[in-house]
Amino acid sequence: MEYSSDDDSEISDSEIDECEDKIYARLISGDLKINNGASYSCPFCTGKKKKDYNIHNLLQHASGVGAAPNRPAKEKATHRALAKHLKNGLAKPPEPQPQLIVDQPLPNRNEKFVWPWMGVLANVPTEWKDGRQVGESGNRLKEQLSRFCPLKVIPLWNFRGHTGNAIVEFAKDWNGFRNALAFENYFEAEGYGRRDWKHKQNQRSKLFGWVARAEDHNFPGIIGDHLRKNGDLKTIDDLEDERTRKNDKLEANLANQIEVKNKHLQELECRYNETTASLEKMMGQRQQLLQTYNEEIRKMQQLACRHSQKIIDENQNLRSELESKMSELNARSKQLDELAAKSGYDRKNLEQEKQKNAIKSSHLKSATVEQQRADENVLKLVGEHKRAKETALNKILMLEQQLEAKQTLELKIQQLKGKLEVMKYMPGHEDSESKSKINELSEELQDKIDELDGMESLNQTLVIKESNSSIELQEARKELENGLLDLSGGQAHIGIKRMGELDLKAFSNACRQKSSKEDAEVTAAILCSKWEAEIKNPDWHPFKVVMVDGKAMEIIDAGDAKLQELKEEHGDEIYALVTKALCELNKYNASTRYPVGELWNFREERKASLKEAVQFVLRQWRMNRKKR
Repeated sequence: MEYSSDDDSEISDSEIDECEDKIYARLISGDLKINNGASYSCPFCTGKKKKDYNIHNLLQHASGVGAAPNRPAKEKATHRALAKHLKNGLAKPPEPQPQLIVDQPLPNRNEKFVWPWMGVLANVPTEWKDGRQVGESGNRLKEQLSRFCPLKVIPLWNFRGHTGNAIVEFAKDWNGFRNALAFENYFEAEGYGRRDWKHKQNQRSKLFGWVARAEDHNFPGIIGDHLRKNGDLKTIDDLEDERTRKNDKLEANLANQIEVKNKHLQELECRYNETTASLEKMMGQRQQLLQTYNEEIRKMQQLACRHSQKIIDENQNLRSELESKMSELNARSKQLDELAAKSGYDRKNLEQEKQKNAIKSSHLKSATVEQQRADENVLKLVGEHKRAKETALNKILMLEQQLEAKQTLELKIQQLKGKLEVMKYMPGHEDSESKSKINELSEELQDKIDELDGMESLNQTLVIKESNSSIELQEARKELENGLLDLSGGQAHIGIKRMGELDLKAFSNACRQKSSKEDAEVTAAILCSKWEAEIKNPDWHPFKVVMVDGKAMEIIDAGDAKLQELKEEHGDEIYALVTKALCELNKYNASTRYPVGELWNFREERKASLKEAVQFVLRQWRMNRKKR
């Protein structure tokens, strides 16, 4: 009879013992069956896939479920009753003595045997050879006794040689004990057992054999010495009790391990849920930041469009005003022509007024042309600005998409790793369906990791490409600077300026105001050399930090002693030259304090762009080519 589903009403923890007693009584009475012939089944787990157990696996199953802390009270009570029934009625029969020793007399359960099981061979044939006794080898004797499945046969030797005795070792299990008793029964049936050996010691042609017991273990002599050295005396009950203790200890350890695994599984599930919630929160925050950023970009684009449209509208209004002025002047000229034809107005005054109107008209036409050029330049600048913004925006969006794809991929990888960890500790993870699911998750995880590695490789390639492009640009800039040093003279408006270098010519001009030309040049050279050395001194840092519009900036410290002394002795002009060089060095090369070259627009006194420098070099090259 199977366990009825009608009995599945849940119970409280305080009712476990009462329910266990009821189920145990039904198992004892045979109301619940667990034996299916050659296999066993759990009557309380009929819905599970695995229904067939051997006796040991069923006992382990019942003990594990009964000791599990996270199982329902009803389930624990039924499985504890099953484990109790198996221990009391069926835990010992898998290896009982009467079944193992078929057609053999049952030994006294309190009789002490030498364990591991050993047999004694006596009257092994020997002969005197080369001054000592020699006899059959252990392997030879093992072959003769092969029907009893001995593990090893050990001949016993003393100082005279082979003693004619040997020890037969059998397996430590109950099959070994059965073989040992069969070995003893065989020799007793043939009339060559222990009692026969005691009464027929003069018969030297036959082997005598028996199972080693307490008498042999305690007997003085080479046989007793070997048995005491290699074995202990134990009864069958002792061995069964020891086996039961080991099984109970193993069951307790397995139950503890199951409990630890369940706790670890719960911790993993909690950590997985916390990590998933944290990642989802981070992704939500990131999505909000991305939306805010996109809104700001759209606002900036709208402002830029409105500003560009405002400029275009203003230019259109100016053009309309110019056209209206031109119309007025033309009308005025026609009126003057009509007046000159109809009356005797002074033609000289008319001509002068016509000339004035013509000059004004010419100026207005020139202004119109300039206005058109300005409009074209504005439109061109607006177009370039728009294209530059679109390029920058597209690059930003592409980088955002790449970052989002990478973060999404990393999130999926972490989630898959968490799922795998949880599934590995789930009960029943070794069945085929769970293994298939774990394999699918492992393959998906490996695919995601490969995809992330590919993305990292692509990013690394792009970084290397960008680095190479930057290096090439720096090398081209360096070559351009070297070429500009030799290309143009002092009239060129694009060239190389040595940032942080003192101007000797400016020093000379400042010194001429106080002394003669010859003295001024000497004084200027001495001053220039001295202050170049002071400027290059890294220990001198005549700057102070001030806050400008909420930002920290370094400016010249006017209270510095050296600078005050310079201003008092040589005036404001030389002071200005030195402080200007100091500011340039602090901006362009504050670490080594040496002058560095920089592309410079001397006409507008500003840093020149690389585009301006290239255009200037091309113009110079075209001019030189035309001269040739």
